[in-house]
This record gives sequence, C-alpha cells and structure tokens, in this order.
Amino acid sequence: MYMHGCVVLFLKKPRSLKRGFCLWELNLKIVYLGDVVARSGREKVIQTISVIKNDWHWDALIVNVDNAAHGFGCTPKIARQFFEARASALVTGDHVWDQKDFTAYLNESNRIVRPLNYSDNLAGVGARVIPLDNGQKLLIAEVVGRVFMAEVASPLEKLEQLLTQYKLTDNVDAIFVDIHAEATAEKQALAHYFDGKISAIIGSHTHIPTADAMILPQGTAYQTDVGMCGDCSGVIGFKTAAPIARLKNPASNLRLEPGEGQATIHGVFIETDDKSGLAVKIVPLTY
Repeated sequence: MYMHGCVVLFLKKPRSLKRGFCLWELNLKIVYLGDVVARSGREKVIQTISVIKNDWHWDALIVNVDNAAHGFGCTPKIARQFFEARASALVTGDHVWDQKDFTAYLNESNRIVRPLNYSDNLAGVGARVIPLDNGQKLLIAEVVGRVFMAEVASPLEKLEQLLTQYKLTDNVDAIFVDIHAEATAEKQALAHYFDGKISAIIGSHTHIPTADAMILPQGTAYQTDVGMCGDCSGVIGFKTAAPIARLKNPASNLRLEPGEGQATIHGVFIETDDKSGLAVKIVPLTY
C-alpha cells in the first residue's frame, strides 16, 4: 500500500521499522527454555518447538543445554540438533566442561554462550550478539553465581564491563542475561542492580520453577529460576535412588541417573519494547 510517500507494511503487530520510513511498533519476543535434562528433555523440547512458535511467535528462542547430555553438559551433536530445530542460541552453565568434545565446539559455534565470569583463557565466550531474522540484534550473556558454587570472578563486575560495550537501543535491541546460580538472594540482588539496563535477567540451575516472574521497577524482566525441561517426577530430572542414597549417606557413590519418564517443559516468554529495549511482558511457560 502506498500513502503520502510512505511505505506501509501490514504486520501481525505494528513495530518501529528501523529500516523503513514509517514508525510502527513490533516488540521483540523471546522464549527461554530452562535446563534441558537428558534424552527425555531433549526429545520433548525438539518435538514441541514448533508448537511454542505457533503459540508465542517468538523472534528468538534460547535453550539452556547445561544438562542435555545424559544430565551432564552438552555435545556438539546435541547442540546441532537444537539448532536444526530452530533454536536461535544456546546457553550452558557450570557443567559446560563435562563433555570433552564440547570444549572445542564452543570456539566453532557463534551461537553458544558459556558463563562470562569464567576465565577469559578458557574456550568460548560469555556473551554474543545474535542477529535475528527480523533484523534486530539480541545480546545474550550468562554468568554463574558464587554462593554455594565454585570460585569465579564477580558476575556483577563482569556484567558491568560488558555493558560498557553494549547499550539498549544503541547497538543492540535487547539484552538477555541468564544467571546460573544456587542462591535466590544472589540472583535477586544482581537483577535489582541492573534493573533498567538489561531487558531480562532469568535464573537457571536449580531446575525448579519459581513463582516470581515479574517486571522490576525500571523495566527489567526477572524470574529467580525458570525451571527445567525433563522428567519432573524424580529429583531435579534424575531418578530418586541416588539423591536419596546421598541424603542418607553423604559418602554414597551411587551414580545419578537421568529420569526416563514423560518430560515437562518449563520456560518463560519475554516481550521487550521496541523503543526502550526494556520488558513489557513476562509469562512463565509450561508444556
């Protein structure tokens, strides 16, 4: 349609066309799926991605693969399966080094993020700008916590350094941060510190979805833990025998075995404003 020298595009939802002539609003839509645990979680996610796409019309799909390979880390083969299923990017966590062949793959792929506050001398990077099909740019970063976890650099300081290079609506359209951590207070404190500077800060690692999805006062979407994708009938995606044995006897060496029952997907939908890059909606997802 042509009207007064202005090109008008009919979209499902209006957007701000940064490469066009008229201003229409189209907010960026992000879906993040929590820690995928083993085969049951992988198969459920891959089978359900098209359904999630139809339901939420996401522009970016981010998947946490920290437990995708039999519960411990990820492999190049598994990563490729998610990319073939239309995942935009993958994040990891404290198990990123568990599968030896994955270390080299971190340098080969430009759509995988490992924790930013690990040493710069290690494979991979902790933040990447992902170009999306709609022309927008999404910065994805990940940090691991320090409370009850291995000693790492400060997640706060590392994110502060990252934000000296990137700014919402300046050189990226949205910023998504996964905080892979045990302590709820550590996650909350980090989110409040960066409120208004980051589009979304979503927690992972504990595998149990929390009931606190919200938009903070300055516009950052937040949830303490997004939950997991896997067999939820046991203990954080694993069969009950080993966790119970360890509870009874800390010296137990019974190996953790991933659950093999029907998987559940836990994730979150985030919508960001095209003008500010900050969040206007956050909705927990279960499939």
